[in-house]
Amino acid sequence: MGNVIAAVVVLAVLGAVFGFILAVASKVFEVKKDPREEEILSHLAGANCGGCGFPGCAGCAAAILAGTAPVNACAPAGAENAAAIAKIMGQEAPSGERKVAFVRCNGGTNAAKRYEYVGVKDCLSATKVAGGPLECQFGCLGFGSCVSACQFGAMSIGPNGAAVVDPDKCTDCMACAKACPRHLITEVPVSKKVHVACANQDKGKAAMSVCTHSCIGCGLCQKECKKDAIHVVNGVAVIDYDKCVGCKLCTKVCPRDAILPIATAEEKEKYKAIKKAQAEKAAAAKAAETAGAAQ
Repeated sequence: MGNVIAAVVVLAVLGAVFGFILAVASKVFEVKKDPREEEILSHLAGANCGGCGFPGCAGCAAAILAGTAPVNACAPAGAENAAAIAKIMGQEAPSGERKVAFVRCNGGTNAAKRYEYVGVKDCLSATKVAGGPLECQFGCLGFGSCVSACQFGAMSIGPNGAAVVDPDKCTDCMACAKACPRHLITEVPVSKKVHVACANQDKGKAAMSVCTHSCIGCGLCQKECKKDAIHVVNGVAVIDYDKCVGCKLCTKVCPRDAILPIATAEEKEKYKAIKKAQAEKAAAAKAAETAGAAQ
C-alpha cells in the first residue's frame, strides 16, 4: 500500500514539475501575434474559398499583414472591407472597378462531339479520356467543375450546356478559373456587357467544323470597331475593355454569333441596311466629284 501511495506522489510531483516547465517554456518561446491579424481576418469573407491563393482566410490575413498579399487580396470581401483592411495597414484604399468572372465559350450544344462521355462528371476527368468528348479542344466541357468550386452560387451550367456566370452573385474570387482545365474563365469589368464568348484559336474551316458559334478570326469585328477596342489575337477576337464603349457594332457584324450579346436577325438586317445606304451615299458623292472634275 505504501508503494502505491509513493508512486502516486512521485507521479503528481513529476506532473507538477513538467507542467511548470511547459508553462515557463510557453512564455519564453511565445510568438507574439500582431493584433492586426485578427482585425484583418474579421474583414475577410470567411468562405475559405482559396481564391486568394492562400490556405484559407487565416493564411490570407497573415499574408496581407506580412505584405506579401495586397489589401484587396480577398475579392469576395468587397471594396468596403478592402478599404477597412487598408486603414488597418496604414495604406490608402484601393480604387478600381469591380470585376467578375466570364466564361469564354458559347458552345455547349453548339459544339460538335467526338463521342459520348459516360465517366465521372468532372471536367478534368473528362479531359483524361482522349482529350475530352468535344471536337473543339478549347470549348467548355460542361461537367460543372467550376460550379462545384464556386462557394457563392454564381456559376451554373446554362441551357446550351456551357458554364455561365451570374455577375450579381460573383465575387471575383476566381476559384472557378482555377477549376477549369481549359482555362476558359477570365475576369472582366462588371460594367462591360460586350464579351467574346470563344477561346478557339483555330482559323476558318477548322474552327467552323467544331462549333457553330466559334470565332474564326475573320477580323470583321476589328474592322468595324470605331474605338479600336477589339483585335484578333492568336486567331480569336479579344476586347480591350479600356477602349470598349459597348456600342455593340462588333456583335452585329460577327457572322458566327461569337460575341455576346448576340445580335438579333432584325438588328443585323437593320445594320446592313444602314451600311448599304452609307455606301451608296459615298459612291454617289464620289461620282459627283468625278463628274465635276471632268468638267
